[in-house]
Amino acid sequence: MARKRKPLPTLPSVEIESVAAEGKCVARVDDMVVFVPYAAPGDVVDIKLDRKRSSWAEGHIERFERRSPLRAEPRCEHFGVCGGCKWQHLPYSAQLEAKRHQVVDALTRIAKVQLPTIEPALGSACIYGYRNKLEFTFSNKMWLTQEQLDSGEEFPDRNAAGFHIQGAFDKVLDIRCCHLQDDINNRLRLFIKQYALNRGYSFYDIKQNHGLMRTIVVRTASTGEKMLIVVFGKDDREAIADVMGAIEREFPELTSLLYVINTKLNDTFADLPVATFSGKPYIEEEMEGLRFRIGPKSFYQTNSLQAYELYKVARRYAELQGDELVYDLYTGTGTIANFVARQCRHVIGIEYVPEAIADAKLNAEVNGLDNTEFYAGDMKDILTDAFIAEHGRPDVMIIDPPRAGMHEDVVKVILNAAPERIVYVSCNPATQARDLAMMDAMYSVEAVQPVDMFPHTHHVENVVKLRRRS
Repeated sequence: MARKRKPLPTLPSVEIESVAAEGKCVARVDDMVVFVPYAAPGDVVDIKLDRKRSSWAEGHIERFERRSPLRAEPRCEHFGVCGGCKWQHLPYSAQLEAKRHQVVDALTRIAKVQLPTIEPALGSACIYGYRNKLEFTFSNKMWLTQEQLDSGEEFPDRNAAGFHIQGAFDKVLDIRCCHLQDDINNRLRLFIKQYALNRGYSFYDIKQNHGLMRTIVVRTASTGEKMLIVVFGKDDREAIADVMGAIEREFPELTSLLYVINTKLNDTFADLPVATFSGKPYIEEEMEGLRFRIGPKSFYQTNSLQAYELYKVARRYAELQGDELVYDLYTGTGTIANFVARQCRHVIGIEYVPEAIADAKLNAEVNGLDNTEFYAGDMKDILTDAFIAEHGRPDVMIIDPPRAGMHEDVVKVILNAAPERIVYVSCNPATQARDLAMMDAMYSVEAVQPVDMFPHTHHVENVVKLRRRS
């Protein structure tokens, strides 16, 4: 018989000290560091431990003895359960300071390079309604909150349309209102859910992999254009036509109404055909007169207005005078490449995803830019010394890799190419810091600008300007 695990204790009257990594706060009890979600510096709380090691532990707030004066009132009714906006209870100014501290900590502790003064995090003008893309899941296994369980009420209808619960892939929290996007996300989701219920259409069973209503993706643009992608879990053309027709009639403001039939075991539809039910197969963003087409599979920065601020920082750090050859690594759909093309002689963009490169070429064509080239393939295979010998040694490199940062072979080629300036845009200061350490022998860090793309979360973008040492 397995030994019964001893229950972990509750730590009484603990003062929360500061914001820590991954959006949690930290407290210290004797020689132990305790990480606590949904806390605020200055809270005095009882902490029920959920996990304990010799020098650290994780726990949750069981009781408030004193609430911090720093606390703000969360706007969202789902705060604390949804898990998507863990910092709504912190004033925005405190969020920005915590994000700057996160960048300072990563670059100081991991990179261990000489740093200039790190600028305050550049805040988002909109802290609600800022997202241009949200995805919602339909499920027949609605997550019941503790409040619902304690109510003693029966919940025979377990159909939900909302977000996955962290740590429970098959459970979905039913969302009544999400404040992260234009209210069209709420109107669409609630209408489609109710229409499907009224018509008796099945909601997806994530464990058994069957059901008609699977997911929806809502995309909006600063131009006012709106896209809806409805993903169906089975090929029932009559039901699909019924649902799509109802949406078209109810939401004439949709400029792109698309659908996908996905009977696979995972939710991604990157490898599946997307059908246009009505409108255009894309929406368009605009930035300084440039138009960017965004298809259902296209990547675009999720905060459109703040993306413009991010790209302006990157362009300023590039110090373009008009005659430079620029390499844009991990170019995605070529947004940065096309954004800087009018300020330099030539831009070469490289990206792993062929569909993204097709979008990048199309965006260059739409905007009449004839000084751009784009190449698809694995960065370490495309960006070689032979490639640079053929296409020219860059004056400036702009780098915007995924969260994992750069492969060591890519860093070596960059160092061999020896551009005068490097602008490194990162969504993960920790892997950015690791890469900066590898480049420190040849490049000095001249400027650092954190940019907040995701208010109410711990995520932060960071732009670093590097110059080749003489």
